[in-house]
Amino acid sequence: MKTNRLKNVILIKVIVLITISCIQDDNFNIPDLIFEEPIINGNVITIDAIAGMLAQAQNNGDDTFTFEDTNTYISGYVISSDEAGNFFEELIIQDVLENPTRGIKLLIDINPLFARYEIGRKLFVKLDGLTIGTTNGVFTIGVRDGNTIGQIAASLENEVIQRSTERGELVPLTIELDRLNNNLTNLYVTLQNAQFNRSEVLDLNPLTYASEPTDQFDGERVLESCNSNLPIVFSTSTFADFRGLELPAQSGTINGVLTKNFFGDTFNFVVNTPSDVNFENPERCDSIEIDCGLTDTQGTVNLFEDNFENQRTRQRISGNGWTNFIQEGTEAFEAFRSSGASPSLGISARIGSRNSGDVSSIAWLITPRIDLDAQDGETLRFMTSNSFANESNLELLFSTDWDGIEASITNATWINLPSAFIVGDNDFFGDWFDSGVVNLSCIEGMAYIAFRYTGNGDSAFNGIYELDEIIINSL
Repeated sequence: MKTNRLKNVILIKVIVLITISCIQDDNFNIPDLIFEEPIINGNVITIDAIAGMLAQAQNNGDDTFTFEDTNTYISGYVISSDEAGNFFEELIIQDVLENPTRGIKLLIDINPLFARYEIGRKLFVKLDGLTIGTTNGVFTIGVRDGNTIGQIAASLENEVIQRSTERGELVPLTIELDRLNNNLTNLYVTLQNAQFNRSEVLDLNPLTYASEPTDQFDGERVLESCNSNLPIVFSTSTFADFRGLELPAQSGTINGVLTKNFFGDTFNFVVNTPSDVNFENPERCDSIEIDCGLTDTQGTVNLFEDNFENQRTRQRISGNGWTNFIQEGTEAFEAFRSSGASPSLGISARIGSRNSGDVSSIAWLITPRIDLDAQDGETLRFMTSNSFANESNLELLFSTDWDGIEASITNATWINLPSAFIVGDNDFFGDWFDSGVVNLSCIEGMAYIAFRYTGNGDSAFNGIYELDEIIINSL
């Protein structure tokens, strides 16, 4: 009996030794998951084709369109990733890898998605039972939820989405901010020669992507094109892994998804990860600055003054040597009077692009020429208010080489005077704010002083500014 037990023990040891000897090394790599190209038993149509179906339905008074027993699929390539937390329970897909023409947002109750649906992965989406429409301003597919579009249930994932073996490299579509339209949403795009607004990255405390005390749900920053001088909202989720990183102060190229905000009325630029922000050029395209600072001394010799009381309300500011010039868009500085929640100071000047429909609104209000060599201690003082400035901008500039002709305004050198306080969006809209006594004594020659408004018809950039009690004095 003992002999048999001994033989069994020896036999087991021999088997173990033989098994171990068959192992070539100790590299236990996880094997690659192998899957086959799905067999699509149905017709495959384009994203653009179903966009046309939705347009037909909307022309007939319907907000959505639902597919019933069509045995039809769409195909597309994934352009979004939730790996860094900047997308959540959605896939953005576009029709082709390069030069795309149409994209769509797919809502699904699954998180995370990036491991199965990587960027550049081709997908097939079965349309039966799904509904298309416009959600948050962009073309969307999901399931009908009352009058809206809801998420596809996780249990239906494998029935609805077929993952192709094909995965390619996305080539971002180059866009310019003066040519944006709704058909470009849900596409992987690139903005070249861009930067973040100077107020967000050049101050002593640069802003982060989305971890400021005022950031709720999303951090919204101002991304600027140096080519068109137009802005766009750069949006980052407050749940993104990189929300605490500081925005880069340099300029360069940025790749991401063009989408819209929650309300669907403002274009947004969204990146998958901060590595999509390739800002490595130390040169920026900001206006030149000369900062003479503020002073406590305001002279008594008046060089120029206007409180706009002689203007006609609802008419363009004119007379008294003013140049009121529209560089882009349809909006000019106008006189207004108000006694409401945002009162004027009698008659004041106002500029804004709300309800303008302008792709870009740039307007100038320029003083007559002032000789800054004829006396000493020149200063400027004025008052500003706003009616929700949003991300529109009012700047104080001067030029010593403008010839006084409107056609050459944009060819002249305009230099920013940053020390003046100009009301911001966070300031109470019912109050008026003093600029401080702006020192002009470091400027030499014949100079024009200008107020330049920059905005557009987009709700994020259509703010209104009010201006009054402008006075230039010397000692």
